[in-house]
Amino acid sequence: MGNETALDPAERLGNLLTLSYEAMLAWRLGGSIEFWNAGAERLYGFAQNEALGHSSHALLQTKFPIDFADLRSQLRDKRHWLGELRHVRKDGKEVVVESHMQLFGDSIVLEANRDITERREMEVALRESEQRLRWLASIVESSDDAIVSKNLDGIISSWNKGAERIFGYSADEAIGQPVTLVIPEDRQGEEQEILTRIRRGERVDHFETVRQRKHGSLIVVSLTVSPVKDASGNIVGASKIARDITEQKRNQEQISVLAGEAEHRSKNILSNVQAIVNRSRSDTSEGLKDVISGRIQAMANVHSLFVETRWKGAEVSAIIKHELAPYLDEHDARVRMEGPETVLKPSAAQAVALSLHELATNASKYGALSDAKGQIRLTWSCNEDGQLALRWTELGGPKVKAPERQGFGSRLIEGTIRLLGGKVHFDWRLEGLVCEIIVQA
Repeated sequence: MGNETALDPAERLGNLLTLSYEAMLAWRLGGSIEFWNAGAERLYGFAQNEALGHSSHALLQTKFPIDFADLRSQLRDKRHWLGELRHVRKDGKEVVVESHMQLFGDSIVLEANRDITERREMEVALRESEQRLRWLASIVESSDDAIVSKNLDGIISSWNKGAERIFGYSADEAIGQPVTLVIPEDRQGEEQEILTRIRRGERVDHFETVRQRKHGSLIVVSLTVSPVKDASGNIVGASKIARDITEQKRNQEQISVLAGEAEHRSKNILSNVQAIVNRSRSDTSEGLKDVISGRIQAMANVHSLFVETRWKGAEVSAIIKHELAPYLDEHDARVRMEGPETVLKPSAAQAVALSLHELATNASKYGALSDAKGQIRLTWSCNEDGQLALRWTELGGPKVKAPERQGFGSRLIEGTIRLLGGKVHFDWRLEGLVCEIIVQA
């Protein structure tokens, strides 16, 4: 070996500890740092001469997971301790370390610290990401809208509770099936057009169309479709939000009908008032004034009924009395009603009220109510499916002839009732008009 000086095992171990990449330090249980290696310098930023002689816990602003007195007791009892510590580097940055402490003799602690800051930050980020995903999943699942994803072949890959409610298919029934499952036969081409736009990276916004539910009924939906990209930015599918706007579209159509009705009624107001005056009789001028005033007020009540029935149900006989009030008084038996007490929901009540008004207006001009001997017979019933069947029969008026073309009033009645899925039938008999209306109560 020549003049080489052999290192004893203790020196060799000391050199290894000094040069180790892991941060290692030695400190006395009741005192200061006595050993500080290169790994500690790299991790904490303090040079050896800045660390030696200082309290490690004061220098590094150590945050212990347990009380320090308990940690010292564990070291004395078990001779070692393993856990996580938080330290503050020289530059003020906090680091998290996995610390392994070993007690030598009665007072010297060798501490080896491995930096796990990045790992802990990744774990925190992962937990936060998982939490966000859970929130998003919860939002998607609880949404009233149908939220669906599909691949570029149009195959459904996810299907939320909103989609189950709107389309009637469970997730098990829908996932793996082509999205054409809910597209009517005459609109199948829309799907290819949408997928073509998605492949180009385009977004489809608020596209109104018709879709089909599980049992065949059609609904109007507003679709928003967006491309879905993978981590490399490649388009791999599409997400689709479908909102059921059937009721909204029906309301818009009904508003249109009502707008036409308002125009039509405004033209008839003067003729209705004139008819009321002509049919009114009394022995005194004051009595005649009261009769005319009451009937005009009844006509005003007919107009307000449409607003009222938007907010609550109405009973059939009450609707009839509102609409036929100008032709009723305590001595008049011209209008006869027969049917069970039946409360209609607002939409049905409004439709029936509109229909009765039109029938009464027509009868006062051309039918049974235009003749002093004429009568109106109104009967109604409600079946087990909740459908109201209302029959209007005119008797004793002038002879009736079917019109050559359908008037606005007839079109209004049919349009209003059919908007609710009901049916209307006009029978222009010689002795008087018979109109049958069927609508869901």
